[in-house]
Amino acid sequence: MTHPLVLRCRGRAVGHYVHRGDLPARLSPRPYLHPVTTLHGTPVTEERPADHLHHLGVSVAVPDVAGRNFWGGRTYVRDQGPTELDNHGEQRHADWKLRDPDGFVEDLVWTSGGTDLLRERRTVAATGLTADAWALDFTFSLSNPGGEDLSIGSPATNGRPGAGYGGFFWRAPKEPAGAAAPEVFTAGAEGEEAVHGRTADWLALRGADWTLVFAGATDDTRRDPWFVRTGEYPGVGSSLAWDRRLPVPAGGTVVRRLVTVVADGRLDRPAAAALVRKAMS
Repeated sequence: MTHPLVLRCRGRAVGHYVHRGDLPARLSPRPYLHPVTTLHGTPVTEERPADHLHHLGVSVAVPDVAGRNFWGGRTYVRDQGPTELDNHGEQRHADWKLRDPDGFVEDLVWTSGGTDLLRERRTVAATGLTADAWALDFTFSLSNPGGEDLSIGSPATNGRPGAGYGGFFWRAPKEPAGAAAPEVFTAGAEGEEAVHGRTADWLALRGADWTLVFAGATDDTRRDPWFVRTGEYPGVGSSLAWDRRLPVPAGGTVVRRLVTVVADGRLDRPAAAALVRKAMS
């Protein structure tokens, strides 16, 4: 599948959902949203940037599913560090359950080495909030179809402190050379060091003329710490396995739902909180 599904909000294209058949195995091929834009057309995603070629807009990416890499790039090996391994997985499209201009429901298979490790039901919807903001509602449900228990891990669970990434991940674009890096804040903290690895009902990433506000929409999602980068590159993820592996028993299912406000302009705390409340109502 090479033709993107165009996601629309208030009559405008705000996202392209891409299935690329030409991605190298090392990138852990998977469907992703790119470009995603504000209602006034400002891009807020990045695809295959030079600093991390395996960062693909908005996607669900996990570094360790029973030892298989669905994130892309090198695998962190305990007592060895980042290592090139032939262990990459792929998220393959199985079926569309719904395809509308403002959203879709898709079934996917997470497969690696000839084994289907997970089956996913993915639900995505775009909702208008104001003349300058819309919300991306993204739910993924991961089920273990096999007869044996498995677990989800991260570089942190494999020995790299602070690198508990894996799950919903949004790679934002870097600001132009010489410009300040995007700012990050929650209701009670500000800056990468203060918010990285911590939980918060919502977290905002603010660029020169755009703001993204991420919010967990279920209790389980809100318990997941945020993975945040601003200095090295701008990116935000909700971590499934921050400091301990997440079990997915045989026949079991893990569900997460995130709502992201995509706004033109630079929102302050009260404005960000108000738009999250509106998006979640």
